[in-house]
Amino acid sequence: MTSPNITPSFPSRLPNVGTTIFTVMSALAAEHQAINLGQGFPDFPCDLNLIGKVNEAMLADHNQYPPMIGIGDLRNGIAKKIGDLYQHHYDPDTEITVTAGGTQGILTAILSCVGPGDEVIIIEPAYDSYRPSIELAGGKAIAVSLETMRDQNGQVASYVIPWEALTKAINPKTRLMIINTPHNPTGMVWQKADLDRLASLLKNTSTLVLSDEVYEHMVYDGAKHHSVASHPELAARSFLISSFGKTYHVTGWKVGYVAAPASLTAEFRKVHQFNVFTVNTPMQYGLASYLSEAAHYLNLPDFYQAKRDFFRAGLEKTGFKQLPTPGTYFQCVDYTALNIPEAKLPEAEFCKWLTTEVGVAAIPVSAFYQKPTESGVVRFCFAKQEKTLASALQRLQSL
Repeated sequence: MTSPNITPSFPSRLPNVGTTIFTVMSALAAEHQAINLGQGFPDFPCDLNLIGKVNEAMLADHNQYPPMIGIGDLRNGIAKKIGDLYQHHYDPDTEITVTAGGTQGILTAILSCVGPGDEVIIIEPAYDSYRPSIELAGGKAIAVSLETMRDQNGQVASYVIPWEALTKAINPKTRLMIINTPHNPTGMVWQKADLDRLASLLKNTSTLVLSDEVYEHMVYDGAKHHSVASHPELAARSFLISSFGKTYHVTGWKVGYVAAPASLTAEFRKVHQFNVFTVNTPMQYGLASYLSEAAHYLNLPDFYQAKRDFFRAGLEKTGFKQLPTPGTYFQCVDYTALNIPEAKLPEAEFCKWLTTEVGVAAIPVSAFYQKPTESGVVRFCFAKQEKTLASALQRLQSL
């Protein structure tokens, strides 16, 4: 007879998952009072008008369960935004679902279409939720790495899409390919030609696409974001993921959405209704009202480009080699040419040293790979107040 004081054990569904580097670095930053440029969220407040709209919704008693798929005003607003930006119409009733953030949308999309024996192609370095989501669905993650381009000194200069490796990875077992543009952690951005090439690659297959576009409004230097929604061939086989948390500086609200053809959405909603069922009601009403003013997201590239340019100008006075940042709010740097002994450290050890001894937290890009992959590159987040960035730069300039 089992003792009532003994907790039974069971096989882990995710035996390879432990404490993430993000948790480790944040705890280390707090312990040493370091400036945390590792965490990927703002340290400045959102627009008080948005908070006001949510308060109004609460006071109007929008506090009970909303429709499972999201309130109509928000879904209509999402459909209008996508149509205006990418010239593709999603039916708000059958093709748009409001989710509890982008990550829930990703997990639910994967659970809705991936099963045992299915393969899912991910492009590393990759957001850390992709692989566990695939494993929970019973699928197998097939990792293909971005090609690392180096300069004449051997330092990382940029990343490019590994088309040859992607072509070889596709086979009859490939259920899904996950793409991410703008890309976390590297900041690279897919171009229209890339979408054309992807469509050509998948044309005679039954492979679906999950396009993680949560940084869609953070594309700089006058360039535009190329969404799968803007490409009819890809839109017909894709789950499009986006996030209000990233767009409106409210990551803690955990509200996003998934847009997909009706047949894909029908399967998505079967899982969604037993996953979270629905999403915070007053937040949806507040976001629906705020979304009607397009300037809030149309002005976001200029807002973040100013922060990017300020941070990059400060990094010019250091020994870090900056990689291009055409999108996201992340800046990657190669530290291997710094004239210090620590420049020889592996990325994770360098980040720990940087946090404890210099007082600035960063994230090793190697953390975004399943297998150990060292390139001497770390990621900073510049979604911070200018005074936060200035303080961090002052410390980094001491190296």
